[in-house]
Amino acid sequence: MLLAIDIGNTNVTLGLYDGNTLGPRWRLATDHGRMQDEYGSLLIGLLRQAKVSPADVQAVAIASVVPPLTGVFVEVGRRFLRCEPLVVDGACE
Repeated sequence: MLLAIDIGNTNVTLGLYDGNTLGPRWRLATDHGRMQDEYGSLLIGLLRQAKVSPADVQAVAIASVVPPLTGVFVEVGRRFLRCEPLVVDGACE
């Protein structure tokens, strides 16, 4: 499964894909003061509510317009899902 994370100024939107099929999705308030442990605990709780094991998440993709939270969610992916997230940004090279 792929966990897609969209970090916006107001909401963090999460969606779980099984192949091309979008499954459970959630919205969390964007909170610059929330630590990675807090976001990680919330994420694990949401996955469990949806009857999805964190081990079932094999990939994480992050899009963000809130640079201070991008690194927080990269660490959430690493620590809580054991995935190296792909970060998608608007930078051109």
